[in-house]
Amino acid sequence: MTTRLLVVDDDPEITSAVLRGLALHGFDGETANRADVALDRLENGNFAAAIVDVMLGADSGLDLVREARRRGVAMPILMLSALADVEDRAAGLEAGANDYVVKPFSFDELAARLRVQELRIHRDEPVPCVIEIESRRLLCGSGDIDLTERETSLLAFLARHAGSPVPRGDIFDALWSGGSTSENVVDVYIGYLRKKLAPHDTGFRIETLRNQGFVLDGTAPRIDGEADPSVSREEAR
Repeated sequence: MTTRLLVVDDDPEITSAVLRGLALHGFDGETANRADVALDRLENGNFAAAIVDVMLGADSGLDLVREARRRGVAMPILMLSALADVEDRAAGLEAGANDYVVKPFSFDELAARLRVQELRIHRDEPVPCVIEIESRRLLCGSGDIDLTERETSLLAFLARHAGSPVPRGDIFDALWSGGSTSENVVDVYIGYLRKKLAPHDTGFRIETLRNQGFVLDGTAPRIDGEADPSVSREEAR
């Protein structure tokens, strides 16, 4: 799988050469030759990482990284520079860079440093729980949670709408349609779920939003058979 990068340098020949060299290691992406253009792409582009030169003509790569971090850009940023003193390296890291690479460099080294940042990101990402519809269980790293058929259906329904408030009436119509009970049954089963989930580190919680309904907040569980099939039972543990 190709990893998309943003390479920032005021010399177009250098940015082009960096991308060509990294393409041999499975990287692809775009270039930017001005700080303002780079900042816009850092905020709005879909990149896995960025490589920023310390000197950007009249602009400063350090200032660019500081501003990007101030605006909430969280992607890994590696700084390139011919300045190799400890003070220079420290300045780059203090500005918000994840790593500092001194010119001249080998593409093998640069690619390896980028891969290290990729591994750190994936290691920090929470592994979602998995809802097994057939066995009526929620598989999480903290252990399995046995559910009733109705609890399984309710949790799966909330997971499919994760992050968005779902009105009580919509839940009732979807899961209790045709029944003789009232909408209050939704609150009862939400309570059952919360009680079962409470002792476990599931990565999500079921919130009540006044006049809006219920929302599943956090890392939504995946539904066995409906989500990424690469997520196995062992991964969920």
